[in-house]
Amino acid sequence: MNTILSFFSEVQIEFGKIIWPKRNEFLGSTIVVCILILFFAVILGGMDAFFGAVLKKLF
Repeated sequence: MNTILSFFSEVQIEFGKIIWPKRNEFLGSTIVVCILILFFAVILGGMDAFFGAVLKKLF
């Protein structure tokens, strides 16, 4: 039981060391990630459509 309590005590200490991002940093990073996801989704969707059309013509 002591090891469990010690573990949670250490977890609480480590959480105090975390440097959380500011709101504007968080929103900026979130926007960049969303834009990259959309970009790669369009690229991969286009590649899928292209290769699907090529394979349809071959077979």
